[in-house]
Amino acid sequence: MVVIVLAIVLFAGGGGHKYTLLFQNAGQLVPDNQVMIGGSPVGTVSNIELSPSNLAEIEIEVEQELHEGTTAVIRATSLSGVANHYVSLSPGPNSSPALEEGAELGLSSTTTPVDIDQLFNSFPPKVREGLQNFIKGNGQIYAGRGKEANESYEYFGTALNRATNFASELNADEQLLSKFLVSSSNLTSAVAGRGAQLSSAITNANTAFGALNAQNVALDESLRELPPVLRQSNTTFVNLRAALDDVEPLIDTAKPATKNLAPFLAELRPVLSKFIPFTQDLTLALSRPGSHNDTAELLATIPAVQEQASNAFPHAETAIAAFQPQLSFLRSYTPDIFNGISKLGQVSGFYDGSGHYIRGATSLQNLFKDEGGDLVPLKKSEQFQPFGSGATTPKRCPGGATQPPADNSAPYVNPPHTGSSVNPSECDTTRAVSNP
Repeated sequence: MVVIVLAIVLFAGGGGHKYTLLFQNAGQLVPDNQVMIGGSPVGTVSNIELSPSNLAEIEIEVEQELHEGTTAVIRATSLSGVANHYVSLSPGPNSSPALEEGAELGLSSTTTPVDIDQLFNSFPPKVREGLQNFIKGNGQIYAGRGKEANESYEYFGTALNRATNFASELNADEQLLSKFLVSSSNLTSAVAGRGAQLSSAITNANTAFGALNAQNVALDESLRELPPVLRQSNTTFVNLRAALDDVEPLIDTAKPATKNLAPFLAELRPVLSKFIPFTQDLTLALSRPGSHNDTAELLATIPAVQEQASNAFPHAETAIAAFQPQLSFLRSYTPDIFNGISKLGQVSGFYDGSGHYIRGATSLQNLFKDEGGDLVPLKKSEQFQPFGSGATTPKRCPGGATQPPADNSAPYVNPPHTGSSVNPSECDTTRAVSNP
């Protein structure tokens, strides 16, 4: 009898507990996606529907009973993909009342993921344009530097080690780091609250530089005429100092005849006394013995600076226009790039007999070969042989690293998706997980 009871307890399964979660959107969830607590699977997504209030209604079935205070977040499970998300639960304390079967968690208890496009769309158009121009300009730095970049990868491991030491130094003074982060947050909030003024300042600066570029000949002539004018002003100021001494007897003579003028002249005298040292300092600022130490010599160098600037601006515009196709192509791969960055720490956390996974992954980069138990570095000409040439190795389309979802949202190419910046001729639409 005891054996029968144990068998029922161990193998009956219990059917699980069902609950309903409300999100602003489904966050690319599909039925049968996992539900996890602390990184361990505890259930699955059983159904996804649209609620009467146009919210995503996610039905889940989990093994354990949940309590009040439970929260839910939609997260991604891998470095790239579309329908590869899961629901992460943070259970409420066991001391709280248990949730009823089929209970519903509202928006106050759920967190919907934010897509990268939502982040960019929060910026004003001028700020987005400035960010694009910044990325285009940085692309020019790496143009034609592929060989040097490949050589720098040999030191990637050392760079990671240094990054670890850098993080340790940051953690050494948590109070200072916290103060820095708070100050940075206040600065960002202040800038964000004045987005219109910042955009206007950038626009006015652009207009001013455009006007200077259009009148560069007139500006050059004005700068050439400025040094003689300043030299003549210097002579005038020197003569003015002597004239002020001659004015003092006239003021003394006018005092008896001008009662109302007397208080005014009394206050004017200290001003004139302070003005004399000012003119002396101004003379030194305009013309001082020696080289490269006064305003006249500074103004003499401005025409050369203006000429170099007028040559640099057209090249900068050409570089920005040249990088635009690469930026447009990269835009549709944004989820893959950010998932790769966000999951780097998660990958490095697991380990086996060879050490941490991210350390063992260097063997997959085809940098060494095994000769009698010793690792021998490969020549650069041999490292890329297993991958074929660029013309014979097709690349996956955006979202092509997972099985095509039922709604045909991947691969994400244009057509049929007009929002994508990648067309079928630039990638292999048939190369997917289910069709390698």
